[in-house]
Amino acid sequence: MEILTFLNNAIDIILGLGLFWFALQALSNTGILRAIVYFISFGLLLAIIWVRLNAPDVALAEAGIGAGLTGALFLLALSKINQVKDLKITAPEASLNFRIISALLCLSVGVGLYFAIINLPQDQHLINEVSLQMQNASIANPVTAVLLDFRGYDTMLEVVVLLVALLGVWSLRSKSTAEKQPQNEILNNLSHLLTPVLILVAAYLLWAGADAPGGAFQAGSVLAAIGVLLILSGWNAQLLISGRGLRIILIAGPTVFFIIAIYTLMISSQLLQYPQNQTATLLLILETLATLSIGSTLAALFYAEPPEDSHATNSKKDNSMNGDS
Repeated sequence: MEILTFLNNAIDIILGLGLFWFALQALSNTGILRAIVYFISFGLLLAIIWVRLNAPDVALAEAGIGAGLTGALFLLALSKINQVKDLKITAPEASLNFRIISALLCLSVGVGLYFAIINLPQDQHLINEVSLQMQNASIANPVTAVLLDFRGYDTMLEVVVLLVALLGVWSLRSKSTAEKQPQNEILNNLSHLLTPVLILVAAYLLWAGADAPGGAFQAGSVLAAIGVLLILSGWNAQLLISGRGLRIILIAGPTVFFIIAIYTLMISSQLLQYPQNQTATLLLILETLATLSIGSTLAALFYAEPPEDSHATNSKKDNSMNGDS
C-alpha cells in the first residue's frame, strides 16, 4: 500500500513538473512552430492531470478544445503566415527583467489561488443546500448540473462569446478568399471511416452528460473535430452546408438559451430557474442545440471564411455571365 501511494505521488510530481516545463518552453521558445507544439503538449498533459484529479469532464474539454482545436488554429494561422512571401516572423526574445517580472506575477497569482482554496468556508448549511439543489436538478452529473443550473448565466455567455469570436474572425475579411484545397486521398478515406464513429461518440457524450462525464461542450468539440477533419481532407465547405443553414445552426444555441431564460422568468420569476417537472426536458433541448452551435462555431473558426448562400453564389455567376456577354 505504501509503495502504491509512493508511486502515485511520484507520478503527480512528474506530471506537475512536466506541466511547468512545457509551459516554460511554450512561452520562452522563439520558434513559433516549436512554441505551438509545446502548447499542444501542455494541453494534453493538463488533460491527463485533470483525469488524475477525477475531473474527466474538464479533461475532455481541455483535450478537445484547449489542446486539439486551439492547437490546430495556431498551426493554421502559422501556415497562412508562411504563405506570405518574404515574411519571416519569430517570437521576440524577452529581456531578463521582463521574464523576472512575469515569473513574480505568475507566482503571486499561484500563491493567491492556493490560499484562496485552503481558506474556502466549510459551511455545512451551504453544502446541504447545494446537495438539495442537485437533487432537484434531476441531473446526476454534478458538472452538468453546475454548468446548466447553478452557472446557467456563465454557460449562456460562453456560447455567446464563441459566436462573437466567430463574427470577429469573419469581419476581418471583406470578401471570401478561401481557396479550395485539393483532396488528400489518405485524409479523405480516413474521414469516411471516422466521421460516423465520431458522430456516435458526440451523441453518446451528449446523452450521457446528465449522469456521467460529457455534455454540450465535450460533444461539441467532437463535432468540431469532424468539421476540421473534413476541411483538411479537402472537402468543400459550401457543399457540406449552405451559408443560411450554417447561420441557423450557429445562432440556435444562444437563441434557445434566451428563449428558455425568458420562459423560466415568466414561470418562476427567475432567469434559468427551471421548473422541477420540466428540468430534464428543458436541459436536453438546451444541450442538444448548444452542442450543434458549439461544434459548428469551432469548425467555422478553423475554416475562417463565411460560406456564401447558394442563391448569392448563383447571382454572382449570373452577373459574371451577363458581363461577359
